[in-house]
Amino acid sequence: MRIGTPLSPSATRVMLLGAGELGKEVIIALQRLGVEVIAVDRYANAPGHQVAHRAHVIDMTDGAALKKLVQREKPHLIVPEIEAIATDALIGIEREGIAEVIPTARAAQLTMNREGIRRLAAEQLGLPASAYAFASSLAELRNAIDKKIGYPCIIKPVMSSSGKGQSLIKTPQEAETAWNYAQSGARVGLGKVIVEGVIEFDYEITQLTARASGASGEIETYFCEPIGHVQVKGDYVESWQPQPMSRTALAAARDIAGKVTDNLGGRGIFGVELFVKGDQVWFSEVSPRPHDTGMVTMISQVQSEFEIHARAILGLPVSVEMRSPGASAVIYGGLEAKGIAFDGVDEALRVPGTDVRLFGKPESFIKRRMGVALASGKDIDEARQRAKLAASKVRPVKGL
Repeated sequence: MRIGTPLSPSATRVMLLGAGELGKEVIIALQRLGVEVIAVDRYANAPGHQVAHRAHVIDMTDGAALKKLVQREKPHLIVPEIEAIATDALIGIEREGIAEVIPTARAAQLTMNREGIRRLAAEQLGLPASAYAFASSLAELRNAIDKKIGYPCIIKPVMSSSGKGQSLIKTPQEAETAWNYAQSGARVGLGKVIVEGVIEFDYEITQLTARASGASGEIETYFCEPIGHVQVKGDYVESWQPQPMSRTALAAARDIAGKVTDNLGGRGIFGVELFVKGDQVWFSEVSPRPHDTGMVTMISQVQSEFEIHARAILGLPVSVEMRSPGASAVIYGGLEAKGIAFDGVDEALRVPGTDVRLFGKPESFIKRRMGVALASGKDIDEARQRAKLAASKVRPVKGL
């Protein structure tokens, strides 16, 4: 891969579709490699906008607007960073040879929709997964639960992220509330939900899986050490690496991750979410991009998931080497306001082995992720304790 000079005729141009905190870190990694980056999001001054060469605000679910912007900017690579994108437009852009979509337009389309990726994993690839059904109305939802899934069960919009619209219900009386909540949390594709049976797992992991150029120049698969995490209503609140696992479970996790990512193809990093109980492993979801739980790799690995993604999409070699056990803990907004400030960052950084990332989001909500505390330690217990302590020291306050 030849890399040119930004803002010149030789520039290698990459367009990020979605410029949140994950996109921001990918942009920084690309900038360090001399890439010209265009950041696109649905709102102004998104975190990635602040570090890109150029920034645009559009409705990325509008296929015509998206294609028009791509034709104007002429990126070599398009990197989706969120789910709410007109993937049909990406299919057309890729087919017409206007730009290469990372990892592929098909992968972006399949993984944006929980129906597409679940049918691929369970029905086409035969991977172990929870019982599931799809419903397009409250009546269909109740019928699916009564005749196939049973209680308790989990209701999710087929298109959403970060736990939005997700409910665990235990009785028939909760079905209507869960249906309505799913509709409110869907980014696109209103009206359809997935209902899943509950798996009694011991823990959840994210198996970061990279498809990148190997020593021979051919695409090879690389596995990071497994990441354990805690989620509340589907939204991650802390993660750590490495998650202890039996050899049998680790082999099963990597087998599942390898099969899914081989099928999706392309280059880049994938976040494969899995449930684990003893030596048993079940597929949950996959994101064809860096994963929020993978922010821990900024302190635990020699190359973070963002650096791996940037290198992989450019056709460069990658490393999944660990540096030390590490952990991350979310810093929430804690209040509803624009242009907030943060007290206590100095106190957080006095906790041994810690670092902090403040994302720079222009507007805070009580449960909006505004930053993350990172920590290393002699083991994951020490790292988790340090990360949570550091996160607790950072206090969002109203700005001037």
